[in-house]
Amino acid sequence: MTLNNGTTTSPGPTAGAARTPGYAGTLAAACAAVFVAQVANALPASLNGLLQEDLQTHGSQLTWITAAFMIAVVCFEFTFGVLGDLFGRRRLVVAGTALVAVGSGVAALAPTVQVLWVGAALNGLGAGAMFPGSLTAITSVTRTARERAHAVAVWSGFLSAGAAVSPLLGGMFAKVGSWRGSFWVLVGLALAGAVLTLVLATESKAPEGRRFDVPGQITFAVGLILVLYGAIEGPESGWSALPVLLAFALGACFLAAFVLVELGAESPILDLRLFRNRAFTVSSVAAVIGMLAFLGACFATSMWLGPVQHQDPIRVAIPFLLLQGPAFLLIPVVSRLLHRVAASWLLTSGFVLMAIGCLLCTRLDVTDPHLGPFVAPALLIGVGFAFTVSSVTAVALDSVPQQLAGMASATTNMLRDLGFALGPVVVGSVALSNAGSDFSASLSGAELPAGQAAAARAVAEAGGPVAVNSLPPGAPGSAAHGLALDALGSGFGAAFLVCGVAAAVAAALTAVGMIGVRSHRSAPSGGAAPVPPDRDGSPESALAG
Repeated sequence: MTLNNGTTTSPGPTAGAARTPGYAGTLAAACAAVFVAQVANALPASLNGLLQEDLQTHGSQLTWITAAFMIAVVCFEFTFGVLGDLFGRRRLVVAGTALVAVGSGVAALAPTVQVLWVGAALNGLGAGAMFPGSLTAITSVTRTARERAHAVAVWSGFLSAGAAVSPLLGGMFAKVGSWRGSFWVLVGLALAGAVLTLVLATESKAPEGRRFDVPGQITFAVGLILVLYGAIEGPESGWSALPVLLAFALGACFLAAFVLVELGAESPILDLRLFRNRAFTVSSVAAVIGMLAFLGACFATSMWLGPVQHQDPIRVAIPFLLLQGPAFLLIPVVSRLLHRVAASWLLTSGFVLMAIGCLLCTRLDVTDPHLGPFVAPALLIGVGFAFTVSSVTAVALDSVPQQLAGMASATTNMLRDLGFALGPVVVGSVALSNAGSDFSASLSGAELPAGQAAAARAVAEAGGPVAVNSLPPGAPGSAAHGLALDALGSGFGAAFLVCGVAAAVAAALTAVGMIGVRSHRSAPSGGAAPVPPDRDGSPESALAG
């Protein structure tokens, strides 16, 4: 099989060989680790409404909770993969679970939303270590392609289960206690995962040829964080505000420096030569845009039901079973389809389903608290995501020669996670910018008492329409609640439209851009060609197995 650094290992023994000692224990520990990591990722989704009420947050501050987690994963996932190869995957997973325990403790005790950001970032760093550490740990104890495929499928099943169950667990605990208790539960899960890893998992390393790309890591992380900061703060601070402009300018400079660094690096974290391949470039761009659409839709749903409609946390969690559950339930179906249908067509079909679901969400009525209208759109998005997340790595791997498969897989996974990080940022920017403009226009023409109008304007200037929408009855400015609700409905409707357009663009890219592309891999009769495991182990990567 081919590794991400381009080296090749010898093939495993025949299918009839006995399993490697430690296989069952390592698989169990790895599954527990990714379940915990994905619970940490998805937990805030059902809590946004409670966080807004308790910590008095405004829109962009809620965006930062999700963004802080994903930025940490995206910025450092390659480096964590190198750390695992150099010092041991079991050690990396244990360190990651310890970080999640610490981060969740910080979040549980957070007196302000800023401290909650720190907890989310620590959770992201921990999860960023657990994803590659757990996946490479199980691939190191498998001997055949069939055994590896089974192990990766089980691993990815627990990952998808964590994403589906997490909002429900968070909502249930918040219902009987508080949102802080949800994070204490996560502390306990992380500690249990660390113990399981120490007791059950087998240690493994692969240090040969693995080196750190420090200049590339620094320029990429700083550039990405600055650009995302500008995108998140722009709607409320103003796109022409000096800090926003400086963030975009400096971020662009750092990202340009990253490209220059990678072109001359001996061991780059992102091999830019891969983008000379048209099919790989098309699938990579589609991955970024399509995953932006998916996580953007998830974030918009959590905001719509939480801070906008102030729904009960349990009710907020229900649509997420439809958004995330199909990726777990349809693993056997998608695996068989990948054997029988070209991965590019499966990818295109998934993006089309996601586009239809997002566009249906634009027809939702913000004054209607019923969950029925969410069922069809959420299910379409969820099924579409199940098709796409399993296909995007297969398309990328199929477009490059075998010796580049490992690096292609790692690069695709990083770009897909970049799409996940961009989703909440883009959705938050579009929704809050539109809502702010609509609310200002509506307030100017509304016949409200002068005192109420002035108070609502002051609250909106400080925290946007989300803050006005959360004012208690009788408070100064609360008379503008209906205007704020309508503005938020319009803003998030525009955000769903952006997600639908993004998914449609991704579908068109894969349908048109892959025309005439010849596969570099041919499957043996009766099955698909074996796919080397992803060394970076990003949140959704193993579903391609």
